Amino acid sequence: MLISYPKLSLSFCSFCAVDFEVERETPADPAMDFPPCHFRCPISMELMKEPVTISTGVTYERKNIEKWFFTYKKKTCPATMQSIENFGIIPNHTLKRLIVSWQSNEDSKSSCSSPSSSQSQPCSAKHDEIQALLSTVVSSPFKVNSIKKLRSIIEIDDEMKDDFIQSNGVEVLVQILDQTIMESSDFVTFRACEEALCVLHQLPISEEGKTFELLSKQESTRSMAIMLQRGSAEARLHTITIFRKMARTEYDWSFIVQDQGIDFFKSLLELVSDEICSKASSCALEVLIEILRASKKNRLRAIEAGAVCILIELLPDSNRSKCEKMLHLIKLLCECAEGRQALVEHGMGIVAITKIMLHVSNAATKIGVKIIWLVCNFHPTERVLEEMLMYGSVKKLLALLHMDGRSSTKDKVVKIFKMHGNSWKRYPCFPYDLKEYLGFVNDSS
Repeated sequence: MLISYPKLSLSFCSFCAVDFEVERETPADPAMDFPPCHFRCPISMELMKEPVTISTGVTYERKNIEKWFFTYKKKTCPATMQSIENFGIIPNHTLKRLIVSWQSNEDSKSSCSSPSSSQSQPCSAKHDEIQALLSTVVSSPFKVNSIKKLRSIIEIDDEMKDDFIQSNGVEVLVQILDQTIMESSDFVTFRACEEALCVLHQLPISEEGKTFELLSKQESTRSMAIMLQRGSAEARLHTITIFRKMARTEYDWSFIVQDQGIDFFKSLLELVSDEICSKASSCALEVLIEILRASKKNRLRAIEAGAVCILIELLPDSNRSKCEKMLHLIKLLCECAEGRQALVEHGMGIVAITKIMLHVSNAATKIGVKIIWLVCNFHPTERVLEEMLMYGSVKKLLALLHMDGRSSTKDKVVKIFKMHGNSWKRYPCFPYDLKEYLGFVNDSS
């Protein structure tokens, strides 16, 4: 069960709606080639085509919020997590007109722009603006609008990002992050932290860089772990994006795993289960893979958090890329006795792995065979062997033996039949022609 923090975060869109009259005077830079924050759905983070407003005052893309309410039967606002009794949806015609106007304006700019006019202000002016905004963030208690403006500037290009880093912008925002773990942190600080993550997730992160050095400190990682549990949908997406970049380095996850315990894994698994924001789900899978690779202790904590059951239940409806990542995670978990136990005790464990084999991709089949081999080698109970025969695992393994050439996957299949072929032949449901083929395999081996 996740730590019960108070749900302080409000929707990013709702704040933008409040500030829109002010910020309209300083429109997004023409070089921006993606929607402003208040034109994006808080669920998918994509440009809204049919914006609708719900009873909490937050605007979403119609198809996303309808899926949230009526397909997933949720009774909360996904951005604010407020309970909802009125599920009425009202078209936001004003916002739709603004989006259409913005799209037309962007199309016009792109058609007549030239390389010499790609930036509306000289770099020196942008540098001065970054410095001024950072100074305001440090000195003013009202930080959110200044951080939003910083976000719009660094979104322009990599040069602006480098300028922001050289101006000690990362240090300023990390200090805001660190304030969220203090007992005295308030609502305003929390909102500023969410906005800081919106900026930080856009920056490059490498082991040699300043950004990685600051974000990998214990206070920062603890703050981001808390954001995964209590932040808005957008803040959680930005946090997991940062963690994915860190996972691609040699970052040591031991502190955050020890500090947050299974709650950290539960928050990652919640993102994996997010069927609306596929980017957050994919990032969470990559982060989990790197964490589980690091140590057996991490795998045991993930198993305790229910990882095997969650992954098995998500597997049948996943696309190829997510399916392969989930199988990789299940394989890592099944390298522990507790993981294999959880797999075979789940009613759909053997079925789900079998269905994937020879159906999704060669990579998925290869990992699926590894999982079956781990179960057959270390957990070959009579019930498990019977399930493998009944649910088609044995038939698919035999099909793999028919494939030309030699491979590590085929070698594992042969080893499986050497171990358990005679047991399967005793079952009356075992096809006669397969018995003959199995006899050939045993004789040839």
